[in-house]
Formats: sequence, structure tokens, C-alpha cells
Amino acid sequence: MGETRIGTAGWRYPEWRGDFYPRGLQQRLELEFFSRKLNSVEINGSFYGLRKPSDYRGWADRTPDDFLFAVKAHKIVTHERRLRDVADDVAEFFDSGLLDLGPKLGPVLWQLPPWLPFKRARLAEFLELLPGPPVRHALEVRHPSFDTPELLELLREHEVALVLSDSPPGRFPVLDHDTTDFRYVRLHGDEELYVSDYSPEALDGWAKRIREWDTDVYVYFDNTMHGAAPHNALALAERLAVPVG
Repeated sequence: MGETRIGTAGWRYPEWRGDFYPRGLQQRLELEFFSRKLNSVEINGSFYGLRKPSDYRGWADRTPDDFLFAVKAHKIVTHERRLRDVADDVAEFFDSGLLDLGPKLGPVLWQLPPWLPFKRARLAEFLELLPGPPVRHALEVRHPSFDTPELLELLREHEVALVLSDSPPGRFPVLDHDTTDFRYVRLHGDEELYVSDYSPEALDGWAKRIREWDTDVYVYFDNTMHGAAPHNALALAERLAVPVG
């Protein structure tokens, strides 16, 4: 088993205050608190708008040396332009400062919309634009047409991880395949999307699966809306004896 990173999709949620975050904790100190409890987080604000280099440097400075940030790519590439003619947009995203995270930069997450079908030529052209090592990339697909060996062939060729996406039955395709030297898991809610808590039995099941993977693993809970995500992440980290802060 390689290195395991467990966290949540973002860290700033009003529902977490007075629950996961102690009552009275200043908002500017939430990342510091989070990074002493878990060893990674997905930056999802970068999906909605480009951030500044000073943002990334500030996040890196406020977290322990062994903390890692996954970075969700800007939606202009994945949702607005739908991977078409995005060379300038991909370059602008990487120029926005995420590389300033330095050794704290984890994988870059490219989340595709559910209405975008698989088209081999379009995806191949996009993957050619992605910078190689030390940057790692993970692709989350949400249209059923991506369930094809052609996708796996492309991802293995470009050393991109296929996200294992867990959500309520029938919502997103569940594609569980090794395509590179790490695994990336997003847990969106057991029964209700972005909301449902994972039961102890469900967490036991995920812990068992992760132990069987002989590779680095990144796991992020996206059931953030009612505050279950950080508690589920802590419970999974405890099951796997993942060290933190």
C-alpha cells in the first residue's frame, strides 16, 4: 500500500461551524484547524474562478509541511468550452499560481459535466495539453458513454488517473480501473447527492478496498452540504491509521 491522503472537497462551509470547527473559531483559521486533523483537501474554489498566486502561497504557508492540496480545474475548460480549443485556457489555469504550492501540490482534478459524452479525438487532444510530471492529473467523468476501453487506453497512455466516483445509485457511472500510478476517489454521498452521511459499514468497506490497492490513494468526501464530509473523512482516516498534522 502506498501513501494515503484523505480529505474533503473544500473546507469553508457555514454548516461546519460550531460542529467540525469549534464555535468561535475565526474563519481565517479554519484551514489551519482542518490541516491539523486531515492530511489533504481539494481546492474547489479554483473550479469557479481563477485564483491568484498569493492565494496558493498563503494556503501553503498556513499548513503543515506534509499537507497536500488537490486542485479542481477551472470550469471554463471542462464545462464552458467542453474541452474544445482549450490550449490557452489550460495554460492560463496553470499560470494562475497552483504550481506555487510547490511540494504541497497534489493531483489536478478535471471534472467533466454529465452532459458531455465521450469523444475520443476531443479527449485525446485535451490530454496532450496537460503538463507532465511532477504534476499528476485525475479525470472524473459523468456521462455513461465514457464506460469504454478506449477511455482506459487514452488515460494509461497519458498517465492520468480515472476517478472512482461514488454517488447515489444511477447518478454517475462507477468506473473502477487502474490507469496510472495512483488512485483518486470522490465520495459524493451514500444515498443523497452531496448530503448523505456514510455509515460505519460503508466506511469499513471503503477502508477494505483502499488497503487492497498497492499504490498512492487520494480520497475526498464531497458530502459537504449538511456537514458529514469532515466527520466521514476523520472516521476513514482512523480506520486506515492515516497520520495527520
